[in-house]
Amino acid sequence: MTHLHIFSWVLALALLALVSTFLNSGNLKPAKISHMILRLDYLLILYSGGDLFASYSSYGPAVIIKLLVGIWVIASIEMVVVKKKKGQKVTSWWTQLTISVLLALFLGFVMLPMGILP
Repeated sequence: MTHLHIFSWVLALALLALVSTFLNSGNLKPAKISHMILRLDYLLILYSGGDLFASYSSYGPAVIIKLLVGIWVIASIEMVVVKKKKGQKVTSWWTQLTISVLLALFLGFVMLPMGILP
């Protein structure tokens, strides 16, 4: 399930880049389609993340914090796209997204047991 979760995060970030590129170039229909696919990817992220949470819930507060940070990442991605569609400033949301992704990567790969460090 870990591989599915990592794949779905990478897919979400790639789709975010795609939606952002379409919105910057003014292609609204492909942006809307890509945004809907991104929203479907959120379901995959939540499913695989929920399964990982159930598997590692005995590891203490780091798992709960990782869950909350993961939800923060999804919310930041969605707000970047929605604000960009409306033509509003997205600088603060990009900053939040960067911080939350780095924090989620740190918690997932360093602090939790299935990370890259022993």
